[in-house]
Amino acid sequence: MKISVIGTGYVGLVTGTCLSETGNEVVCVDIDEQKVQKMRDGKVPIYEPHLDVLFERNIRAGRLKFTTSLKEGLEHGQIIFLALPTPEDGDGAADLSYVLGVAEEIGKIITNYKVIVDKSTVPVGTAEKVREVIATNAKCDFDVVSNPEFLREGFAVDDFLKPERIVVGSSAERATELMRKLYKPFVRSGNPIIIMDEKSAELTKYAANSFLATKITFMNEIANYCEKVGADVDKVRIGMGTDSRIGKRFLFPGIGYGGSCFPKDVKALHKSGKEDNYNFQILESVIKVNKSQKIALIPKIKEYFNDNLQGKKFAMWGLAFKPETDDIREAPSLDIIDVLLKEGAKINAFDPEAMRNVKRKLGDEIRFSNSMYDALQGADALIICTEWSIFRTPDFGKIKENLKDRVIFDGRNLYDLQDIKNEGISYFSIGRKDIKL
Repeated sequence: MKISVIGTGYVGLVTGTCLSETGNEVVCVDIDEQKVQKMRDGKVPIYEPHLDVLFERNIRAGRLKFTTSLKEGLEHGQIIFLALPTPEDGDGAADLSYVLGVAEEIGKIITNYKVIVDKSTVPVGTAEKVREVIATNAKCDFDVVSNPEFLREGFAVDDFLKPERIVVGSSAERATELMRKLYKPFVRSGNPIIIMDEKSAELTKYAANSFLATKITFMNEIANYCEKVGADVDKVRIGMGTDSRIGKRFLFPGIGYGGSCFPKDVKALHKSGKEDNYNFQILESVIKVNKSQKIALIPKIKEYFNDNLQGKKFAMWGLAFKPETDDIREAPSLDIIDVLLKEGAKINAFDPEAMRNVKRKLGDEIRFSNSMYDALQGADALIICTEWSIFRTPDFGKIKENLKDRVIFDGRNLYDLQDIKNEGISYFSIGRKDIKL
C-alpha cells in the first residue's frame, strides 16, 4: 500500500518506519529542510531503541522516503497519516492549529479518494473539524479516521510492530476496510483491531493516558503518606500489585510523571471537560499532585543541608523523563534543576542520551559530564532523577570516594535499603525510611 505520513516527530517517524517494514511504500513529509536531508542521509533525528535498524533498512530498500513537499506526499499516499504536534496552549487545551492548517491544504491539493488519519492525540470532535476543513476546498471523496497511537517511548518499535490492540474510529466502511488491510500484518497473533466511532476513539486515547497518570499519582500519594507513618511503599506496592484487579504496572513511586503524553493529555482532557460543562475532579487533583511530586526531593535536600544550598555542588544522574529515551519534555529533572539553581547550587549532570537536549535548553547553566562517575567529582551529594539501567548497580566505592557527604537523594528508589546502609551511605528515597549515617 502507498502511505504518506505528515510530520516526522516521535509518532510520525515511528509510524512511517514501521509501516514501511511490512512492505508498504511510505513517504514522510516535514517542513524542516535540514531534518529531511538528514533523514535522507540515513540519520535518525530521535533516540528510540531499534528504530535505527528499521530506518536504515527501509531507506536502502526504497520503501521509506522523505520530502518537504506536502503536494508530493498527498499525491503519493492513499492513506494519509496526520502525525502533527498538538502542544498544550496557555490554558491547557490542545492546540489544533497545526492539524487544521494542514487539513486546509489537503482540501486544496487532493484530486482522488484519500483516507485522512488523525494519528495525533486530539480532543473529542477533532475528526469532525478536520472533515469540515477539508470539505471546504476538496472536490473529491475522502474519509477522516481517528487512529490513536499507544506507543511507549523506549519501547515504541515493539509496541507498533506487536500492538496489544489497534483502535480505529471510523464511520465509513471503505476507510475501515483499508485500515484493516493496512494493520492486518501487525495482528497475526490475534490481538484485536477495535472499530468504533471517531469520538470514542479520540476519547479512548485520552482516557487511557489519564488513567495511567492517575495510577502513578495515586501511588505517589501513598508513598508520601508512607513517609508520614513509617510504612514502606515497596511492601505496599507489592501487596497491591498482586491483586489481579489492580496489576503490578505503574505502581512504582517516584518524582512524578513527565514526557510528551501524560502531562499534556491529562490537562487537555481536563480542559475539554470544562468546555463541555464537566469537571474532572480526579484529573484536577492528579495535575496538582504531580506538579508538587516533581520536586519531592527538594525538602529532603534542604533539610539535610540545613536549608542552605548556596555554593553546594550536586551530581545528577538522569535527565530524560524516563529511561531509553532522550525526551526531556516535562522531565522532573528540569524542575529540580530550576529550584537548585535558584537556591544558589551548582549541578554536574550525566545522562546516556538526553544531555544534548538539556544543553540546548539550559545552555551553560549546568555542567555536563562524560560519565556517571565523572559527574560525582567534587560533588556534595548525588541526585538520581531517571532509572537508567546503568545506575542500578553502580560502584559504590567510587560514589563514596568522590562525594563529600556520601549522601544520595534517589527519586526512583533504585537501591535496596539494607544494601545501601551496609555501604555506609546516607540515603533518601520516596515513600521509604530515610537512612542517615
